[in-house]
Amino acid sequence: MKLKKLTEFLNEILSIDKFRSDSSLNGLQVEASDDTKRVAFAVDVSQKAIKKAVKWNADLLVVHHGLFWDGPAPLTGVLARRVKLLLENGLSLYAAHLPLDAHPEIGNGAQLAKLIGLEQTVPFGKYKNLLIGTAGSLKRKTTVDSLSRKIARLLGHRPKIIKNGPENIKRIAIVTGGGASFAEEAGEKGYQALITGEPSHASYHPALELGVSIICAGHYATETLGVKALKEIVEDELGLECRFIDVPTGL
Repeated sequence: MKLKKLTEFLNEILSIDKFRSDSSLNGLQVEASDDTKRVAFAVDVSQKAIKKAVKWNADLLVVHHGLFWDGPAPLTGVLARRVKLLLENGLSLYAAHLPLDAHPEIGNGAQLAKLIGLEQTVPFGKYKNLLIGTAGSLKRKTTVDSLSRKIARLLGHRPKIIKNGPENIKRIAIVTGGGASFAEEAGEKGYQALITGEPSHASYHPALELGVSIICAGHYATETLGVKALKEIVEDELGLECRFIDVPTGL
């Protein structure tokens, strides 16, 4: 498949044009070949992920965290070495940051909500003019510890728990990755817990004052879900060979 056609497919699925306020440059970041037969997916672009994709003979690497953030950057140091590695090996790079957080079906939050059994889900987590997470209710109340153990089994990462709210919870908000700052919004909207990736010092006291527990299930672990779901779509709808490249950070 031509890279241009595949890029257009991804742009449409992810509604890339709606996310111009994102700090990430979403979409095709590096064009290194015209044709695409094999597509690798990873959470982060890194030399390790690039080398694994190259070893598998991938033509395109799709990631959640790409190379370019907050406008132009000089091609020096780590950035230069990564771009060089991509170009030398004919491996193009596509990034989807907030588009893969906010998607109502294959987004990181939507996928995690489905895994833990949230019902009546709605968009949550206001960032600029966007809603980048999801929220809903469990069928029945559970304890913070019980939900954390379930998440650990599902994601393979033991969460850090900040117990600021009631022991028994039912209404849950989710913003994966670095979403701890949304604990205040969760409390204001009546949610008893926020599931995110990593803790934030600044979020502790607002969450405590509003009675919101924060379950930090790992930045990496919570954001494997969207790229894996996108991988399934590319496989099923386009018939391309796809592989998830696992490069966990433990964070």
